[in-house]
Amino acid sequence: MKMAFVLFDGMTSMDLAGFYEAVTWLAILKAKENVSWTFCADKDEISDDRGLKMKSDAVLPDLGDFDLVFFPGGRSTRTLRFDEDFMRWIRTAENVSYKISICTGALLLGEAGFLHGKKATTNSSAYDLLAPYCAEVVAARVVRDGNTVTGAGVTASIDLGLYVVEMLTSTETVLQVQQKLEYPFYEPGNLRDVYKPNLR
Repeated sequence: MKMAFVLFDGMTSMDLAGFYEAVTWLAILKAKENVSWTFCADKDEISDDRGLKMKSDAVLPDLGDFDLVFFPGGRSTRTLRFDEDFMRWIRTAENVSYKISICTGALLLGEAGFLHGKKATTNSSAYDLLAPYCAEVVAARVVRDGNTVTGAGVTASIDLGLYVVEMLTSTETVLQVQQKLEYPFYEPGNLRDVYKPNLR
C-alpha cells in the first residue's frame, strides 16, 4: 500500500502526527504488504502554522499513483481551497482508493469535489464551511462514507489513524497499535461509519 501525506504551508502538525503515528505501524507490524509513504507538497519545504519547517519527499507528484492520500487541516485550507494551481494538483487524487482527511483538510476534499453526496466531518469551527460541499456534516470523531474517511479536529487524528488501521486490517491489529500508542480512548471492535467514542 502506497500512502501519500499531503503537506502545505500553514497546516497543523498535530493533524499529521497523530494519523501518521498510527497508520505507519501497518509497516512496522507487517500488517499489510509493501506499505510505504511519501511526504508530498507543492514545494520542497513547508512551514506549519507555528513555523515548524518540514521537507517534502516529492513536489507535486501525481497523487493518483497512490493507494491512500491523507490531507491534514489548518487555517490555510480556508484560502488554499481557492488556489487553482494547488487544487488542480489535489484533484489528481480523484481515482485514489482511499481519501482521508482530518480537521479542515475536509475543505480540500470538498473543493476538489470528492465529498459530493457524502457524509463528512471536520473541526467543529468549520461545519458551516464544509456544509456546501457534502450531503451532511456529521458531528462525530470519525465519519466514513465509502472509502472516504474524514476526522474531526486536531487530536481526532489519532482516532482517525486507529480507525483506518482497523478498517484496513482487523480489530486484533488495531489493539496492538493502540497499545503501542498508549491511547485509551479509541473503541476497537465496533467499526461503524459514524464513530462517536464514549470519551472517559
